[in-house]
Amino acid sequence: MSIIDMIETDRLVLRSWCEDDIVPFSKMNSDKEVMEYLPKCLSLEETVQFYNRIVAEHDRFGYGLYAVETKSSGSFIGYVGFHNFDFDAEFSPGVEIGWRLAKEYWGHGYATEAAKACLDFAFRRKLFDKIYSFTSIGNHRSERVMQKIGMKHQGFFQHPSLPDGHRLKEHTLYKLELSETYQ
Repeated sequence: MSIIDMIETDRLVLRSWCEDDIVPFSKMNSDKEVMEYLPKCLSLEETVQFYNRIVAEHDRFGYGLYAVETKSSGSFIGYVGFHNFDFDAEFSPGVEIGWRLAKEYWGHGYATEAAKACLDFAFRRKLFDKIYSFTSIGNHRSERVMQKIGMKHQGFFQHPSLPDGHRLKEHTLYKLELSETYQ
């Protein structure tokens, strides 16, 4: 059961997912620019599987990756929120904050606005004490969002889910201690 119905900002609504999100989600996941720093574009079937994992994580933890829409149009623009990860790394297991927006919504500050609202929500609800974010080297747009929301660079790591020699293997890692940030 979800612990929120929605999180609102001045311009955005972060909400639970619905089946109507699948088509625009799939369009976003099949866009080569959106997926540039991810291993591959996703088919409709892979997007449905991802959607189901997102919904299951919400059901299990009461939080997760939220569907994001603009207040002005009600259009689905992507997701922002939390994901519990457990892969072979020194800082694992943990919770990451992440985002993916359709490219027509880039450059408007939406990812930063939504991520800040998520962090504030997590702190007020005492969901966790620290949060991570990571991306492949070269994804400067995402790294800039990490910096804007107050995260501190921790270093680099080789993502264990990717094979040696993969162009996206090296990742940059950021962390935020919520208890220190929201005193």
